[in-house]
Amino acid sequence: MLSIGENSAAKLPVPAVREPKDLVAEAKEAKAAKALEDATSAPLRPAKAVEGVTVIISGAALKAAGTAKKANSDIEESGLPDNIQQTLKMIRQIKEQIAKKQAELAAVMADTGLTPDQARVKASNLQASLSALQASLVTAQASLAKAMKGLSGEDAMKAASLAMA
Repeated sequence: MLSIGENSAAKLPVPAVREPKDLVAEAKEAKAAKALEDATSAPLRPAKAVEGVTVIISGAALKAAGTAKKANSDIEESGLPDNIQQTLKMIRQIKEQIAKKQAELAAVMADTGLTPDQARVKASNLQASLSALQASLVTAQASLAKAMKGLSGEDAMKAASLAMA
């Protein structure tokens, strides 16, 4: 005879059995997750590698280039030959660099936080840079004068006035 007691099959602990793993499905999911991670973290690249150099210009650089173009628009619209236009642009650029170095020199002279030796060294370095820039300016102006010899009187006046600006 069978007695129903406390040790029935319904009350015996049954160990939990795990579901069999689907290794193929897990591998596909891992591969898809990795591809998604790579796609979102990697910078955008062309699908095909292209030989050569890629240059990325920032918005600030484009803005600065536009400003430089506007600053030299009077030279470009002058109708002067290209070599004279390039020389005039170079003269302007050198003059701007000289003005910056002079401002730096004035700032060093006014800086009371520097020791006299530090001020002397910095001022000496800036004066050397100024001398080099002034020599380049003289060379560029001589080059302009040489190039202007073949110009008409009106074009020579135009070039001279642009060089002074």
